[in-house]
Amino acid sequence: MSNHLYDALFAPHAGSDAPFLYVSEGSTISYSAFLSMAAQFANAFKALGLVPGDRVAVHINKSPQALALYAGCVQAGVIFLPLNTAYTASELDYFVGDSGAALFVCDPSEADALAEIAREKNCALLTLAGDGTGTMADLMSKQIDTAETAHRVENDIAALLYTSGTTGRSKGAMLTHKNLSSNAQALVDEWRFTSGDVLLHALPIFHSHGLFVATNVMLLAAGSMIFLPKFDVETALARLPDATAMMGVPTFYTRLLDDARFDKDMTSHMRLFISGSAPLLAETHERFAERTGHRILERYGMTETSMNTSNPYIGDRRAGTVGFPLADVEVKVCDPVSGGELDRNEIGVLEVRGPNVFKGYWNMPEKTKEELRPDGFFITGDLALIDMDGYVHIVGRGKDLIISGGYNIYPKEIELFLDDLDGVLESAVIGAPHPDFGESVIAVLVAEPNTALDVKAIEDAAKRDLAGFKRPRWIEVVDALPRNTMGKVQKKLLREQFSSVFQHEAG
Repeated sequence: MSNHLYDALFAPHAGSDAPFLYVSEGSTISYSAFLSMAAQFANAFKALGLVPGDRVAVHINKSPQALALYAGCVQAGVIFLPLNTAYTASELDYFVGDSGAALFVCDPSEADALAEIAREKNCALLTLAGDGTGTMADLMSKQIDTAETAHRVENDIAALLYTSGTTGRSKGAMLTHKNLSSNAQALVDEWRFTSGDVLLHALPIFHSHGLFVATNVMLLAAGSMIFLPKFDVETALARLPDATAMMGVPTFYTRLLDDARFDKDMTSHMRLFISGSAPLLAETHERFAERTGHRILERYGMTETSMNTSNPYIGDRRAGTVGFPLADVEVKVCDPVSGGELDRNEIGVLEVRGPNVFKGYWNMPEKTKEELRPDGFFITGDLALIDMDGYVHIVGRGKDLIISGGYNIYPKEIELFLDDLDGVLESAVIGAPHPDFGESVIAVLVAEPNTALDVKAIEDAAKRDLAGFKRPRWIEVVDALPRNTMGKVQKKLLREQFSSVFQHEAG
């Protein structure tokens, strides 16, 4: 039975004993073994009563089994909903409820804390640990290792990825089979991946970068991956000699550059280093080229679109730019008020159109209508210019988006949280440059009259209720927030005031 994404990424590897995942020294999972695991997961979903179109929310650590669960979702035709492992119970409650998930898979250590959420949402709760054990694994192990592939067409939803909203309400981006397959094909072609490539994969797989960019590209190219649970310098340096390519966030590259062992000799066999999910500082770009002889290839994407642009594989990879549109992707810079297209070198809002652009926001038709034009262009909200040579420059982000370590953070969500704390009159959350994470979060607070704020208590509350990447790394208490004549908080002034707070910090 035809299944667009499964047929593109997985079916071609049936019966192949070629290596897919290098899990640890001497431990390899072949393509055929991986597909057997995926089929068992697909059968487990069917045993639970799930049908095509149902949502499966997952809040689990990276593992080969976690990746096979994604493949099983595709084969069974259910919609995969990966959730950041840093999310707290209060944050997960919204995602599970809003998506209407039929199944929630979590780490065994979280099962007791999340059981009430599952009961309230009438959602089955099973577990899967980073070592591949758990109740989901138990159920999967009882299934046969071949499965019927559900019929799915190009426009059917394959995945639901939540991206924070400026009002504090997260939006579920509906990504179709065609969105994911077309983008993977464009990247394989652009970056010249083949079956001979071995990708050093140290990215999380709850995020588009590690899942839909890295994994889908390697599946389509029939390459293999050194599949690391997370990034750490020692392991990366030890495994790098076995790789031909690496994808990472800027933090990966700054940490490697901090180690004297990382040099031209260690990288001489490498074909390609790719960076994304956060802006790469020009200084990092130049230091990397000087140290290794490689110029990092920077690209640009979004949750709603996967990848849109890339610096060239052959040609000038320019620091501070994100290159050119991918094949079949159109980009234009528009006036934020009129929507009219601007000339080269003029700053406006970037809009993109192509087979990679998502279907819309889950259960948010009005929001979809606001951001997806009738002609198919998606209004990214990012401020950009296209220079005279056609390179796209992302010069700022609309709606004050902060990107820290590759994760999108919308200040409004954190401000709503802070404003609700005892003694806080109002808050302004901004991002400041950070040498390791690209940006990090600063909270500027105003106390209620005749109140002394307990900063330690605020930090404790953030630690309890906010994912780690969202927590303010710097809290400043001021008498009043700067405002213009219309009463709007001038965040630009705050960003200037606190721009050097993290200048000497790393990690």
